[in-house]
Amino acid sequence: MMISNSVVLPLLLPFIAAILAAFFPKRMAFNRIFSLITYVVTLLICLFLAQQVFANGALVLETGDWQAPYGIILVADPLASVLIIITQLVALATVLNARQTLHSYEEKAYFYFFFNLLIVGVTGSFLTGDLFNLFVFFEVLLMASYGLIVLGGRKAQFREAVKYILINLFSSILFVMTVSFVYGITGTVNMAHIAQRVPELADNGAITGAAILLFIVFATKSALFPLYVWLPKSYIAPPTAISIVFGALLTKVGVYAILRVFTILFPGLSDFTSVLFLVIAGVTMVFGVLGALSTNNVKLIIAYNIIPSIGFMMMGIGIGTATSYAGTVYYLINDMALKAALFLLIGVLVTLAGTTNLKQMGGYIRQAPWAGWLFFIACITLAGLPPFSGFIGKYLLLQAAFDNGHYLLGAVALLTSLLILFSVLRIFIYGFWGESDDSPPSDSKNAAARFRSIVPAGILLLFTLFLGLGAEFVLPYIDVVSHSLLNPENYITPVLKE
Repeated sequence: MMISNSVVLPLLLPFIAAILAAFFPKRMAFNRIFSLITYVVTLLICLFLAQQVFANGALVLETGDWQAPYGIILVADPLASVLIIITQLVALATVLNARQTLHSYEEKAYFYFFFNLLIVGVTGSFLTGDLFNLFVFFEVLLMASYGLIVLGGRKAQFREAVKYILINLFSSILFVMTVSFVYGITGTVNMAHIAQRVPELADNGAITGAAILLFIVFATKSALFPLYVWLPKSYIAPPTAISIVFGALLTKVGVYAILRVFTILFPGLSDFTSVLFLVIAGVTMVFGVLGALSTNNVKLIIAYNIIPSIGFMMMGIGIGTATSYAGTVYYLINDMALKAALFLLIGVLVTLAGTTNLKQMGGYIRQAPWAGWLFFIACITLAGLPPFSGFIGKYLLLQAAFDNGHYLLGAVALLTSLLILFSVLRIFIYGFWGESDDSPPSDSKNAAARFRSIVPAGILLLFTLFLGLGAEFVLPYIDVVSHSLLNPENYITPVLKE
């Protein structure tokens, strides 16, 4: 019982940090230190929870001692326990970077309040056991992101914020309407209980309609084709510290929701649904990487590369086998850390150059060699070259695709990987390595500050190196997650105590 109660701590501690930051927004030193301690402690708690989950099965917390399906529940199963670990790691890296890159007026403008609240929303989305509270936590993270996207008050931020808020307002309205629709059909919002009720219902048309509506909501959140157009410029408008957490976490919550809903509520994809998912996955890959190739804005290149990554994950969900789910989860956890590192490192480059235009850059590896070489490692990891972690996830996904006869999609995925490599290596070759007419001289004046700003990227890339070089250790845990997705009773039974 005591261990189950600890499931709330990854939510409670950041919430306390958010409340304190709301009351003391000007106390920057206090907020920095308290947030840092919060995410160190929360990361350790999440590691402990994961150890318990993988050893003993899912942990279920029934708030107010109301049993499911009537009460609010939190569920730490293998998938959720892995994702909340990466969430806290990204949060820790963001707090470390914010101290170095945010202006004091930005920190004082309730940055720590909005940031900690966003982490509450992301973590809660991973842990909640019912659809309505998934909507609630989505709204928590979205409201926090609305505050963060305009932090700093630049004109470009407000312009992109309008698009970002409007598209998410539409998806939120559709989400709450769909939750009401599902409740009207099944008489419950508890995901485990819905999973039991769906096979009992004769009105398959209503169930199909609910599934379609939920997919539209989550496709918008995760930026699948054709609902991705809002993402690139929205994610690069705010300061680097905010782009880090946006790029690493927000779309991944949408991917998680698709993975969760279509393995528990609607398990066993029909042939049509599987083909639909795979087509969307392939088109998302292509359009995302073409966007990255079409711009010389280095921040936009990284932002566009979020989109094909979502396509790769959707490919694994669409195939729907143990191998494809393993590839999706491996790719997902790697991409969360990797995108955070890439946004952080690109922020260093933009700060040095004073521009986001790649054509006006060159030679910055002399001023920031650590940033340059870490960026190179991140590039080849993103492209999926062995022995780095990106290779493991893509290998599993490609194996699943070819084993199940999806040769065209496998070829698209391979081509996309090559184009991803080309798109990001342009930044390394021309931005860090190349020369320009006004190539900067070697400078040691701010070397220490730059080094401190890239330490969080080093931590994140060390984690991705561990995922790649330590695959033999990691894969058994990923297999547990994969098989739990294939066997929804592993989630349903502990929740409903059957």
